[in-house]
Amino acid sequence: MIAMNYMASFALIALGIYCIVSKRNLFKICIGSALVDYGVNLLIVSVGFNPGGTAPIFTITELNRASFFVDPIPQALTLTSIVIGACTTAMTLSLIMKIKEQYGTLDSGEIRRLRG
Repeated sequence: MIAMNYMASFALIALGIYCIVSKRNLFKICIGSALVDYGVNLLIVSVGFNPGGTAPIFTITELNRASFFVDPIPQALTLTSIVIGACTTAMTLSLIMKIKEQYGTLDSGEIRRLRG
C-alpha cells in the first residue's frame, strides 16, 4: 500500500516536470506545476505514515510507552503546502489571463517573439 503511494507520487512529479519542460502552452505549464505540487504533497504524507498508528490526539492519562502515533509534522506541512499551492496556482492563472488579454496567445514561444 505505501509503496503504491510512493510510485504514484513519483509518477505525478515526473508527469508534472514533463509538462513543464515539453509544453509551450502556458495553461499546460501551470497544470504541470500543480501536478508537481500534488505529487510532493502525496510524498510528504506517505513519509509520515506509520502502519497501525493512531491519531496524535491523547490525554496525559492515555500516554504510555506502548503508544504508537502517526507523526503530525508531515501532515501540518502538507496542509500548509496545499494552501500555498492553491494560492500560487490562482495567481499563475490570473497572470495567464492577463497575458492572453495582452498578447492574444498562450504560446510561450510566440510571447517571447512579441516581447520586442
